[in-house]
Amino acid sequence: MGNHNHTHNFTEQFEFSGKLKTWTLIAIVVGILAIAFGFLTGQQERTYANLLLMAYYFACVCAAALFFIALQYVAQAGWAIGLIRVPQAMSRVLPIAALVLIIVSASGLLSHNLYHHWNAEGLADPASPHYDKIIAGKAGYLNVPFFLARLVIFLGIYSYFAWLFAKYAEREEMEGGLVFYDKSFKWSSVFLVIFGFTTPIWAFDTIMSLEAHWFSTMFGWYNFAAMWVSGVCVITLIVILMKKAGYLSWVNENHLHDLGKLIFAFSIFWTYVWFSQFLLIYYANMPEETVYFYKRWEPEYLPWFWLNIIINFVAPLLILMARDSKRQMNRLMAVCIILLCGHWLDYYMMIMPGTVESHRGFGIIEIGVAVGFVGLFTYLTLNQLSKGSLVSKNHPFLEESINHQI
Repeated sequence: MGNHNHTHNFTEQFEFSGKLKTWTLIAIVVGILAIAFGFLTGQQERTYANLLLMAYYFACVCAAALFFIALQYVAQAGWAIGLIRVPQAMSRVLPIAALVLIIVSASGLLSHNLYHHWNAEGLADPASPHYDKIIAGKAGYLNVPFFLARLVIFLGIYSYFAWLFAKYAEREEMEGGLVFYDKSFKWSSVFLVIFGFTTPIWAFDTIMSLEAHWFSTMFGWYNFAAMWVSGVCVITLIVILMKKAGYLSWVNENHLHDLGKLIFAFSIFWTYVWFSQFLLIYYANMPEETVYFYKRWEPEYLPWFWLNIIINFVAPLLILMARDSKRQMNRLMAVCIILLCGHWLDYYMMIMPGTVESHRGFGIIEIGVAVGFVGLFTYLTLNQLSKGSLVSKNHPFLEESINHQI
């Protein structure tokens, strides 16, 4: 029965034009101006730190979309197929996001504005006055060629899978049948294993090694949780805004409910990992470990430190706890926006205290760079989304998604 009600929508095509396109381009220009402002006012470290924050965030959100697609295939889940075009469009932007992150990391390394704790001269040379025993012990892993090689290989593999899944989705759309569904299933299984092992290393490299003395074995999962929550929030936000604009007519509150449950559950998981990392170090009272949190308890960061946990834990807990609130577009949209700002703050707290020695704070550079990257992401994703039909009409689980009720 569901099918007859929905057939007329099956040619839905998203148009990316007019005001929306103009606004995304204005946002990109704002970002470029903010970066120029940072460099021209001599705030190199702070500008690089913000570039790293947003480049990493950008790549994480696109990678989370790829993970979302692979997860639906491996779980053989039908509910999400009606909105799968959104994460597909996001994942197609991953190669560009990867390139941006590689360029930012490499130029930050080579200009000594990022990773300067282990990238300085003579740290690993026992004869040098700058010799640092801890960093010398990690020099086999933390050196520029190996670091950049890992980054290029990991992001290259993710980008390859993004391309592969996009190709299979296109072929499935043209030819139908189960051949490409089966291929997607098989390669999704491979991707999830690779992604599971490499994501923590990617987080260790890109973010944790900014403060090379300190380490935490939970840091990878803490970053994964942040990445996954942010990714699902972006997917949900795009779905809701497109629905409000009159697209995706077959997506209903049951689909939103499922997205809301993912956001709710993984916000709690994020808090669990965040708190475990904090508590174990605090409780064990190891001076070489507590230095990380000590920095974040300095007066200028302490309010942000507590605000981080309030936004990312208390907000979804209180707002999304009830069943109804996961099914209301406006409430869900508000939570997504709050959490996306919250995880920006989360990355800010991971990156800034360890990289920015002077010119700390929150101002034009932070806001401008964030606006620029949001504009870039929106432009590229909506551009991808406008290239094909908004419904995967030959997907074997489409019928299940349209009639999805919980």
